[in-house]
Amino acid sequence: MENSVSYSAIEDVQLLSWENAPKYCLQLTIPGGTVLLQAANSYLRDQWFHSLQWKKKIYKYKKVLSNPSRWEVVLKEIRTLVDMALTSPLQDDSINQAPLEIVSKLLSENTNLTTQEHENIIVAIAPLLENNHPPPDLCEFFCKHCRERPRSMVVIEVFTPVVQRILKHNMDFGKCPRLRLFTQEYILALNELNAGMEVVKKFIQSMHGPTGHCPHPRVLPNLVAVCLAAIYSCYEEFINSRDNSPSLKEIRNGCQQPCDRKPTLPLRLLHPSPDLVSQEATLSEARLKSVVVASSEIHVEVEHTSTAKPALTASAGNDSEPNLIDCLMVSPACSTMSIELGPQADRTLGCYVEILKLLSDYDDWRPSLASLLQPIPFPKEALAHEKFTKELKYVIQRFAEDPRQEVHSCLLSVRAGKDGWFQLYSPGGVACDDDGELFASMVHILMGSCYKTKKFLLSLAENKLGPCMLLALRGNQTMVEILCLMLEYNIIDNNDTQLQIISTLESTGVGKRMYEQLCDRQRELKELQRKGGPTRLTLPSKSTDADLARLLSSGSFGNLENLSLAFTNVTSACAEHLIKLPSLKQLNLWSTQFGDAGLRLLSEHLTMLQVLNLCETPVTDAGLLALSSMKSLCSLNMNSTKLSADTYEDLKAKLPNLKEVDVRYTEAW
Repeated sequence: MENSVSYSAIEDVQLLSWENAPKYCLQLTIPGGTVLLQAANSYLRDQWFHSLQWKKKIYKYKKVLSNPSRWEVVLKEIRTLVDMALTSPLQDDSINQAPLEIVSKLLSENTNLTTQEHENIIVAIAPLLENNHPPPDLCEFFCKHCRERPRSMVVIEVFTPVVQRILKHNMDFGKCPRLRLFTQEYILALNELNAGMEVVKKFIQSMHGPTGHCPHPRVLPNLVAVCLAAIYSCYEEFINSRDNSPSLKEIRNGCQQPCDRKPTLPLRLLHPSPDLVSQEATLSEARLKSVVVASSEIHVEVEHTSTAKPALTASAGNDSEPNLIDCLMVSPACSTMSIELGPQADRTLGCYVEILKLLSDYDDWRPSLASLLQPIPFPKEALAHEKFTKELKYVIQRFAEDPRQEVHSCLLSVRAGKDGWFQLYSPGGVACDDDGELFASMVHILMGSCYKTKKFLLSLAENKLGPCMLLALRGNQTMVEILCLMLEYNIIDNNDTQLQIISTLESTGVGKRMYEQLCDRQRELKELQRKGGPTRLTLPSKSTDADLARLLSSGSFGNLENLSLAFTNVTSACAEHLIKLPSLKQLNLWSTQFGDAGLRLLSEHLTMLQVLNLCETPVTDAGLLALSSMKSLCSLNMNSTKLSADTYEDLKAKLPNLKEVDVRYTEAW
């Protein structure tokens, strides 16, 4: 054949089945003759036959539905098309996608359909959507239906399984943003029903499942992506209406700089001078004529005060972001930024923040949710919106109450130089709206796990000492413990500040009791560190943390250089006693239950340690990485631990004096 045969030219397709016919042949009837095709086997022949039949019928339906006359006929043809796709023996994605694309094109070219016609078409194609994502144009049509008819039964009966499939199987909303938008509009439609959030809550429960662990790993990331996009959309017009939205540092410091930007929305200054009032009014009138965005949706009030602390001015002028732990955020309320959303944006915001609350209530979802929210993936305008931060506080509180380190560690920043939720919700932070209760909860959970470090205490002393003392004065036990640790670790150098802390502790019953215990420990510490005693000490096997504490409290150990706890039952809890030994140079923890938390504490206080044996201990990379600060280490035994190759290479690079290393029976071996 010199020319190809188009599918539209094929009049008929037949299998040759008479007795003397050639094997495995197809006969195509075309204008002017026939074409005989011979396959290698019967399977391939049948595949050709059904494929040609499919192509021929699809061409027919495209032609019929491209020029609709009566919608009753069109609806009938759509149903026939769907039945054909469902009964086809062919297995290919295009078998179901091609009919959906035909219907999608039909709907995009005919925008004047009635609501009833919309619903009839949706119901007709519903069987195809059970195992297929809707194409982009069809998603847009579904979004429009959700917005215009949120109470339609189609939303509940047809869209629910479609959205469930999207949330369970979608891998990347970036490649198919219309699917995300459709899911977003579907949830808003559920929220418009009489039961409102109760319906949304039941939908979230159905996505999680009845067991304690959700069997679908993609559901949570997809739900969070939908929530983040919806929350951003609430502030989108406000963000786009300004040449430069305020930076997070400006919001944090509470200092807007109107001279550096040209707002296209009218900003109302509270308590300005008369000249400024007239200038602002003129500017507002001129801008309102050319700008119609969001002025009816969002109202902004900025209040400036004439007084600002020098420290704040210096901070605002510095371009570098403060370190998360080294320099906690200081943001005196020198101004107030108030954002008011329009009714629709307000409902959207309330719905999706409520969903984040629901997600945080599931124990199995909370670690992943905390990790996804750790970078603070919200627009800066949202963090300046009091209603948003007040509602989101519940989610942060759930993180702060979770005893798992993988959850509450996400309260801190994702990397150095950026703020975390700990900073935003601490006293003076942009999101703090209480007297420090949430701050105390966060400090309590962080101090209770692995953050009882000098660095953490130093950051609190430098930036949050006032709030800590105020909460301690009100009897908060966590803050009383913080102040005692600051005194015990000599965090505070200023004598006046030390006396003030002591006065604060003695002003409450719990503070007075803990301060007296601190004084007793200090006297014992002086006795323990007094020169004298043995230089080498070995505890009997099966000794416990209590046995070690009892032994060290019985005399002076200022000369102790070599301590062996091998084959004892000591745990990380004994680290607080070990760090009091000033001359300790060799420590043997072979076959003990000493873990990561204790290792972190040792690495911070026993910087002169030279020999450390961790053979057969449950330490992991999380604790072993802390050893990089022990620059005096010459010998390190990590035999039979959970050491990884990357951590081993990192330790070798950071410990210049390390000469003897045992990594047998580890990943690094």
